[in-house]
Parts: sequence; structure tokens; C-alpha cells
Amino acid sequence: MFLDKAKIRVTSGSGGNGIVAWRREKYVDKGGPAGGDGGKGGNVYLIADHNLSTLLDFKYKSIFQAQNGENGKTKNQHGRNGEDTYIRVPCGSVIKDADSGKIVGDLTEEGQKILIAQGGRGGRGNARFATSVRRSPQFCEPGEPGIERELEIELKLIADVGLLGLPNAGKSTLISVISAAKPKIADYPFTTLTPNLGIVKKPDGTGIVVADIPGLIQGASEGAGLGHEFLRHVERTRLLLHLVDVLEEEPYKNFEIINEELRKHGGRLNEIPQTVVINKIDAADKSEVNLLKEQFEQMGYEVFAISAATGAGTRELVNYLVKKIDEIPPPSFDIEVEEDEAAFDHDDSAFFVTRHKNEFTVTGGRVERLVYVTDLRNTEAVFRLQNILKAMGVDKALKKAGIKEGDIVKILDLEFVYHPEE
Repeated sequence: MFLDKAKIRVTSGSGGNGIVAWRREKYVDKGGPAGGDGGKGGNVYLIADHNLSTLLDFKYKSIFQAQNGENGKTKNQHGRNGEDTYIRVPCGSVIKDADSGKIVGDLTEEGQKILIAQGGRGGRGNARFATSVRRSPQFCEPGEPGIERELEIELKLIADVGLLGLPNAGKSTLISVISAAKPKIADYPFTTLTPNLGIVKKPDGTGIVVADIPGLIQGASEGAGLGHEFLRHVERTRLLLHLVDVLEEEPYKNFEIINEELRKHGGRLNEIPQTVVINKIDAADKSEVNLLKEQFEQMGYEVFAISAATGAGTRELVNYLVKKIDEIPPPSFDIEVEEDEAAFDHDDSAFFVTRHKNEFTVTGGRVERLVYVTDLRNTEAVFRLQNILKAMGVDKALKKAGIKEGDIVKILDLEFVYHPEE
């Protein structure tokens, strides 16, 4: 199965919490704060891999989670950082943020990678808050949350050569002859439902990637047939081989139909050089082949006459491809990639106040994390928590929700009676 569009959900690791701890060692006078910082959460990266040619793997696994940072430890020990997660995608993958629709990445080269979700910063332990005035801080910080987001991946195959032609023109047969690819072949149109890739070996040991694009028909640029889905795979080739079936009634007209669809699709398709390959010469009259070849040559095209079924003329075609590809520089892609602010957005300061009679419940990422790391038995820690919540606007939100003196406020397991400041 070939899959060229996928949606995935990624979550970077949360930072570990700092801790409150004290130094208790023999011969160390008065000890002091010794709570270590939490470790940083793991990042999530996308990395291009030339060994992949489809997004099929994401059909079975579409949720990815980086490792969380470890909480801080006693004796000023830093928590372990979370491991990064690397998601491998084929070269030619265009990455889009599902919420904003922004294109945030275009991975075209082997090993190219982008950061799509930064791990959260670890929280500071109480040793970090010690000063000459405050020698025994009773509080620490929570770690930053990870970033959760949805991404859309669209694959635009990167091939050196793209095979074009109407259904049943012989593209699958040709790619099976000049490479080791084994596409499904039959004597009826639309046998090929997905692009096939083949590697044509060069004398220096490298290879030319040839893509067999599924049959295009008239109206493909508006969505007819299979062409609408796969025209984007033609955009990133260096050279197009346009197969023309000489046995058709009007082979030249068929050639024009395909080129008209390329023109309508627009973009880079109109700039890619084409070479015409007249196919099925084993079953055609030689004079008809020569006449058609002359017609294309007069239009300025380089033309080859072959029989993919018997192999006639294919060796000359392969030799031509080996030389021609070296003459054509790799294409430059003009996809505009926008700055990906969402990959670094750890802000979870939003909170919500819900009311049930005289009970008010406050929920929200940062609010709950602050309560989680606060020692509610310690007056200094509770006083600091109150000041932070007030600075965040929780007090104003409670008043707006209609709270009165004596009402109950709940945040996680914390429950207290509300008394407004004088």
C-alpha cells in the first residue's frame, strides 16, 4: 500500500519537578537547602530518511511521546533529562501544523531534521532560591509542560525521472525493464494505482530514481481519475519521460492531453524538461513510428523509440538517462516555510473557574502544577503560592465568578475557605 498523506500527534516530554530537600551530613554545620533541579523533557524531531518512500508506517502508529524529565533529587542532584524522540519520514515530506495550516517544514535531503516540539524545562529545586536573606527556602518549582500538537504530513516523492503517459502507455513495463522494481502489470488501463519507484544503476555505483506516476487522464488537474492525487509527485523530478503509445489512434493528441493537465496544475511542472519516448514499436508500422518521431523532433523534443515489452531501444534510453541527469542540476524548491512558534510554546498559564453552589473549582495546567509541588504544611510555601496565583489573575477570576467570603475554593487536593484581602 502507498500512503502519501498522514496525520500524527506528537507530545514532547515534560520537565521534571524540582524538590525541597535539606543537607544533613555529619560535621556540616547547619546544613542548608539541597533540593536539585528537575531534568529537561525530551524533544521531538522529524528526520528525513531516503530508505522510506511512503507514509504507510503512520497508518499503524500515529501518536509519539518523548520521555519526561526526571524529578530533582536530594544532595543537589539534577534529575535525568528525558530522551529525545526522532520520527523518520521519507525525503520529500512537507510538514504542516494541523491547527494553523502553516507549513513548518520541508524535508528534502537525507538526514535533514526539524524540531517540532521542544521538551519542557526542568523546575528548580529549593537550593536555587537560597539567598543571604532567605537561607531556608521551603518551596521549589514545577517543570514546564511538554508541547502537544497535531501535524499533517504530505509526501512529494523526490525522484530524478518521472514517467508520464495515459493509462496503458507502458510505464510500469518500462520501469520493470530498466530497474529492479516489480510493479503490477496487466493489459488493461489503471492497473497502477500507486506510484512505483525504481533505481537505475549508474556506472559509478550510484543510482537514478525513476518514479512511475499513475495514469493521468483528461481533467486530472480538476480531480478526475488518479492524476489529481499524484500530480504533486511529478513536481520534484529533474526530467520527465513522456511515454506515447504509438498504437493509439491519435498518439500526438494524447501527448497534448497530458501536457495540458500539467499546464493547468501549474507550479514547477511547466519548467521540467521532457523527453518523448515512443513505445510499442514492436507492434507498429515502422513508417508510422518514424513519422511520429519526426513530428516530435520538429517541436524540439529529444525522442526515443522503444518497445518496453521486448526491451528494444531501452539500453540506449538508459545510457541517455545516465548522462542527461548529470547535466540537469537538482531542483530548488520554493515552498515557503513559516517560523514554527508552536514548537516552543510551553505556555499553559490559562485556567478555568467553575462554580457549583458555594464551591469554586480552579483548573489549569500551571495552576495545578504549582499546587502539586507546594508543601501545603509549610506557611512560607503556601504564602508564595498565594502570591503567584494572585499574579496570574486567579483572585480576579474568582471575584468575577461571584465568590463571597466563606465560599470554598478547590485546586486538585487543595481546599480552602476564601477570605478576601482587606
